Amino acid sequence: MRNILIPIDSGGSAARVKSAVAEAIAIYRREPVEIHLLSVQASVTSHVAMFFKGGELYEIQRLAGTEELAPAEALLATAGIPYTSSVLVGRKAETIARRARELGCDRIVMGQEAGVGLAERIFGSLAGQVRQLVGGASDCQVLGS
Repeated sequence: MRNILIPIDSGGSAARVKSAVAEAIAIYRREPVEIHLLSVQASVTSHVAMFFKGGELYEIQRLAGTEELAPAEALLATAGIPYTSSVLVGRKAETIARRARELGCDRIVMGQEAGVGLAERIFGSLAGQVRQLVGGASDCQVLGS
């Protein structure tokens, strides 16, 4: 069975999430695929981490990720489509590419964004960064802007 990864970006818009989920649903209805949702929470420096007890920082990151995933999960549940969700900590593009490799994904669905912000003009879009990391020789296609 084929695998699709939908990374949910906290910096992205609700329209991007809807676009990505709608595209994944359309793919699911055409062919058998497993859908995986991913929230990537930013890691913090050890200096910042020292102000948190034991697993407190991880729990904050997990809760933030769970909140980010909720709209996409609701859309998939309403459509009656099974999915898995995960929250990871790290650099966004690298973590998305690594998770896609771990799951054996043939597609990463990023959704469409209407406007391009200053950060995207300088650093490139998250989808562009992920495309560069998965590479042209990869069997994994990155869909979206």
